Amino acid sequence: MKKDRANGLSLKEHEVAGNGLLDRRLFLLRGLQFGVIANITPTNSLATTATDIDLIGPTWMHEPGEPFSTYGEPSEHEDDVVRFPVQNEMVPGNGVSWTPLHLLEGTITPNGLHYERHHNGVPQINPKNHRLLIHGLVKKDLIFSIDDLLRYPMESKICFIECGGNSNAGWNKQPSQSQAGYFNGLASCSEWTGVPLSVLLAEVGLRKKSKWLVAEGADAFAMQMSIPIDKALDDAFLALYQNGERIRPENGYPLRLIVPGWEGVLNVKWLRRLKVTNRPVMARNETSRYTELQPSGKSRMFTFPIEAKSLITSPSAHMVLKGPSLYQITGLAWSGRGKISKVEISADGGETWGEAALQEPILDRSFTRFRLPWNWNGKPAVLKSRAIDETGYVQPERTELVKKRGRHGFFHYNAITNWHIDSDGFVSHVYDKKENETTDSDINIDSDWD
Repeated sequence: MKKDRANGLSLKEHEVAGNGLLDRRLFLLRGLQFGVIANITPTNSLATTATDIDLIGPTWMHEPGEPFSTYGEPSEHEDDVVRFPVQNEMVPGNGVSWTPLHLLEGTITPNGLHYERHHNGVPQINPKNHRLLIHGLVKKDLIFSIDDLLRYPMESKICFIECGGNSNAGWNKQPSQSQAGYFNGLASCSEWTGVPLSVLLAEVGLRKKSKWLVAEGADAFAMQMSIPIDKALDDAFLALYQNGERIRPENGYPLRLIVPGWEGVLNVKWLRRLKVTNRPVMARNETSRYTELQPSGKSRMFTFPIEAKSLITSPSAHMVLKGPSLYQITGLAWSGRGKISKVEISADGGETWGEAALQEPILDRSFTRFRLPWNWNGKPAVLKSRAIDETGYVQPERTELVKKRGRHGFFHYNAITNWHIDSDGFVSHVYDKKENETTDSDINIDSDWD
């Protein structure tokens, strides 16, 4: 029986599912030796002998270091940890940039790596000249300066924001071979701090017919989105800070609407106007871009909450396992309906499942990091994860999602992702073998992600 050389453990005795998935409590034991997972083209090569690195007298121990800086920057040796932008060739300000989820750890996304979605560029706003107008079906119209808002008592909430078009390449006939974060990375998680919207709505006074709130941004696209007034009064807020510092321009400076758990387009950046109405505005991003034809012939509209989703970030596409060994499977899970209650992982294509360890704290509508040890035997394997949230919703297989939603989808893709590891340790994205792709029609994923 195979033993783990670090501490004599019989790994076979700790299997919880087929193909080498081990009990998550093994992470509590010391001395486990994990194998190396590397990118295909790593920035720095791995040292193999003691002569490759000067452990006795590295140069940085014999000369003064750099002086103080006014704002910290990442190490020059981490220059591959960047957002991946794609923009419209005709309109350079229209496009997205993905968060490199496969290169990050923990649950908080650094401000400089938070995903972007812009329709007509990033406005350069002088906060002294920026105003927020609240009007419509209210008892009194009010205008707030940024300085006005900064005087209000604030609250903080850690929550994710996910673009409704995130992972939409999954609707295509062939699986995307982009790195995990570069087709699933239109999702990020931050601590947002600002003024509860309910406080300001109480000041203007809502009239009886108030049912909706139309939010408008100050960008050249003049983004408009409709939000039910009940959600606005529940937990929506006006964010001025992100991860402790003022929001950066690409994320909505100086003011952004945060609608926890609901699709990203509703979290209007560069917020300038809130109009209280009795009906939705039926803007472009609520009709042509967010109306999805279903197999029944009916259409889905106003699909607000993000449904439970998970993604294994390591090992994932473009990575290589350096031979049979003990590895850590890790990734992220999130749900717009509440907390993640469980994440299950399979290493045999879904035949058996093992429960992953969830990193504390497990927060409402926030990224949750999961981990599970895996003893890879060097044979081909298929890794997948599925999230279950506190409402009991289970992340679906791709076949289930396509059957339910049809082949006219573009948004709200949350199916399980499969990573195939071949005998050389190379990781690629695959669909389930049992899927009958011959009936699929190609879907053209264009440049309008929203």
